[in-house]
Amino acid sequence: MKKFLIVGLGNIGKEYENTRHNIGFKIVDAFVKEHNETFTTEKLGDIAKLKIKGKTTIILKPNTYMNLSGKAVKYWMQKENINKDNLLIVTDDLNINFGTIRIKGKGSSGGHNGLKDIQAILNTNVYPRFRFGIGSEYRKGQQVDFVLGEWSKEEESEMIERIPLSVNAITSFINAGLTNTMNEFNGK
Repeated sequence: MKKFLIVGLGNIGKEYENTRHNIGFKIVDAFVKEHNETFTTEKLGDIAKLKIKGKTTIILKPNTYMNLSGKAVKYWMQKENINKDNLLIVTDDLNINFGTIRIKGKGSSGGHNGLKDIQAILNTNVYPRFRFGIGSEYRKGQQVDFVLGEWSKEEESEMIERIPLSVNAITSFINAGLTNTMNEFNGK
């Protein structure tokens, strides 16, 4: 039986809850809620375990903070014996227009410290990732403040509208595979 690990990247703590950098947490929260499940705190993160069309799916929100996400990802991949092809990392991306989805099977970290750590720990850049565009509407030198800043009211209402599409993309990854999901959801 195939097992999947879906990882939403973010930072723990109230102060980060509604920041752009925590879109990975928001998307996996919605995915788990859609399946009427809840998270429990376990080693290195919050975990939800779901069955989707007979496939065991582990949802992880690492509690290691964004820049050290690799440790939690590797631990849960090994604990649950999950192949990297069945891993999906859900994260924010400054280099993509706000609200746009980009799913790929490999690639660079794009300067994202969470992805950088995962690549270093897994010793590969070949693993599926789901990037949610947060745009780049910040002044030079203000990147950190922008990423760790809260959504504007306009962004928040548009982001909330994009969450169901993101949930559908994760479901597609599990049921239809990476290639079909990329073909259906990239650029939307």
